[in-house]
Amino acid sequence: MTTHRALVLGATGLIGRHLLRALLDSPHWQSVQVLTRRPLGFRHDKLHETVLPLEQMASRPDLFAVDDVFCCLGTTLRAAGSRSAFRQVDFDYCVQAAELARAQGADHFLVVSAVNASARSRVFYSRTKGQMEEAVEALDFRALTIMQPSLLLGDRSEFRTGERLAAAGMQLLRPVLGWTDADWLPVEAATVARAMLVAAREPVSGVRRLRYSDIQRLAGIN
Repeated sequence: MTTHRALVLGATGLIGRHLLRALLDSPHWQSVQVLTRRPLGFRHDKLHETVLPLEQMASRPDLFAVDDVFCCLGTTLRAAGSRSAFRQVDFDYCVQAAELARAQGADHFLVVSAVNASARSRVFYSRTKGQMEEAVEALDFRALTIMQPSLLLGDRSEFRTGERLAAAGMQLLRPVLGWTDADWLPVEAATVARAMLVAAREPVSGVRRLRYSDIQRLAGIN
C-alpha cells in the first residue's frame, strides 16, 4: 500500500482544483493536505483541509511534512490590485512555501510558473516569475519541477476579457500552428494538472522545466 503524502496550495484555482481531484482519485497518495484561504466545500476520506490565510502559513510547518508539495498559487496584476500585492502571491508565498517544504524534508516540489519567466525580463510579471524560480531552485530540492505553461484555458471564477479574446484567437489558429508544439500555445488547465500528477510520480531528480510539448506528452495528449 502506498504511503505517499501530498500538500496542495492554490487548490481552489484554475489548475489547483483539477489537480486536487486527481490526487484524491489516485491510489498513489494516501493523504492529501490542502492549505486554503477559503473552505473547499466538500469532503473526502483522504482530504485534510486547513483554512488559513497564506500570510500565516509559517505557523503550521507541520503541514509541509509531506513527500510532494504542489504549489499552484498565482494571481494577476488586475486581480491583485498592485504590483506589491501581486508579488506577495507569486513570489513571497511561493518561495515561503518552498522554504517550509524544504525544512520539513519534502522530497519533490512542483510549482506553476509561466512560459516567459525570466529573472532578467523587463516585464514585471515575467521578472517576478523568473525570480521565484531562481529562489526556489536555490533551495536544492531532491526534485524540483517547474511548470511553464502559456495562456491557460478553462473556466475561471472571474471574468478576464483580454485573456478570453486571446484564448479564442489562439483556438482558431491551433489547427494551423499546433504541429509546431510552440511553447506559447494555450493549454487547458486540466491538462497542466494531469501533467503535474504524472510528473510527481516519475523517479527523477534535479530541476526540470516543463513547457507545452512536455505538458502535452505527460498528460497523454498527442
